[in-house]
Order: sequence, then structure tokens, then C-alpha cells
Amino acid sequence: MAAITISEKALKRINEIRSTEGADERTALRIGVVGGGCSGLSYQLDFDAKGISEEKKDQEFEVNGLKVVIDMRSFLYLAGTQLDYSDGLQGKGFHFINPNASRTCSCGESFSV
Repeated sequence: MAAITISEKALKRINEIRSTEGADERTALRIGVVGGGCSGLSYQLDFDAKGISEEKKDQEFEVNGLKVVIDMRSFLYLAGTQLDYSDGLQGKGFHFINPNASRTCSCGESFSV
């Protein structure tokens, strides 16, 4: 079972960006959690052509046909999270719906547990 789910809108946008950047379908989406932001922890998204790292004890999943890589530390914060994408008037971009977050900032880019 994957640690996260990815909405159809988010998956479509990820594939558009991946295509624009010239990355092929084997390139994984790396999702992480780093220190910083208003609430203490911030989400991080990037493409990773290298794949998993044994040193970081990466977890690798396939979510809706997309290879996703998450380091073990981030995996603990992200279990059960949904990645969504909004292109509406109230804000455009990726949004994490994280059941583990006890508090999020108003922009939704950082959280605390």
C-alpha cells in the first residue's frame, strides 16, 4: 500500500510538468518533508531520475502509474496523505491533505505534527 494518494488533477499536472522539463516516464516523483515554513515543516516535490537511495532508506511506490519515492523520515509524516492540485481562483498549485498534521499555515505549504 502506498503512503500517499494522488488525485487525477495532480497526476495530470505532474505529467505535464514532467513533459515540459524533458523527463521521461521512468523519472520518479520525489516527495519529502523538510524543516522550515511558518509551522515548522514544509513539503518538497521534485523529479528524481536516480531512483531510490539505500542510504536514506527510501520507500518506492507506484501511485496511479507514477513512480513515487519518499525517504523514510518523510514517510513517517506522510502516511495517509493525499496530493491534490487546484487551479481555481482561491489558489493555484499542489496541496497536501495530511491527516497527520495537527496544524497547517494559511497557505498550506507547511505543517506541524
